[in-house]
Amino acid sequence: MSWASKLSDPYRIDHGKKFRLKDSDPADTGYCRTQEHAQELLDKGIADMRGLQDKLYAQGKWAVLIILQAMDAAGKDGVIKHVMSGVNPQGCQVYPFKQPSLEDLNHDYMWRANRRLPERGHIGIFNRSYYEEVLVVRVHPDLLKNERIPDELIGKNIWQDRFEDIRNAERHLARNGIMILKFFLNISKKEQKRRFLERLDNPEKNWKFSAADVREREFWDEYMTAYEKMISATSKKHAPWYAVPADNKWYTRVVVAAAIVNAMEALKVSYPEVSPKERKQLLAARKELEGKK
Repeated sequence: MSWASKLSDPYRIDHGKKFRLKDSDPADTGYCRTQEHAQELLDKGIADMRGLQDKLYAQGKWAVLIILQAMDAAGKDGVIKHVMSGVNPQGCQVYPFKQPSLEDLNHDYMWRANRRLPERGHIGIFNRSYYEEVLVVRVHPDLLKNERIPDELIGKNIWQDRFEDIRNAERHLARNGIMILKFFLNISKKEQKRRFLERLDNPEKNWKFSAADVREREFWDEYMTAYEKMISATSKKHAPWYAVPADNKWYTRVVVAAAIVNAMEALKVSYPEVSPKERKQLLAARKELEGKK
């Protein structure tokens, strides 16, 4: 078992039916007992990812879609900043999904995400995603009114219907060469409060704080139920969820890096092989270059 598999497999959920959020410890640090050890592994993960991304880009067949979902202050931005710090920006696309625009609301809820899917050879990162439609919209069902869905299509099974639609959409993507990795950064309510207070106390972090974030804490239990149902219904082998402990940022980052490396290694990406005809052309080009000043 590789270091990446050993570190990330305990948090991988291939079949979600038996998933229970209470079994996931936000403060877990696995076998990384120190921050220094985790940093060593993160550095290795970044280096491995750099080589894998280069091959992914050169081969141009697979694409990788990374989805990050979490409560506020769980560290999504930090994961993107630190885990993806070594990849080539040419082959990586990051899209944050905030409150939908009027144009977004004029289409089905998957539309804005479908427009941002990664190209072949690229890594795409969704900071939040279409999963907001079974999280925040489920906790605040009044938001459905903004989507102007015909009344007769909004029934008691709407969330199960959306789970089915998402499973089908992700199966379609997987069958067309887009590898999907989904991360739920599992932060405790206590740690979220500490980070909110830190944002208030540190002038350099004031900009990160929103009063709306505090109001959402009132719905913490509802959100946890929504996350559990979401993971249970949509975690599949071809599109797994990882319930990553998020109370320690240094551990969150190394687990995400390990999961990405482990999954990309399984793709067996490689540099394209040159055909005999192309080899002759390369030799001719070399001879021509050597003969010139």
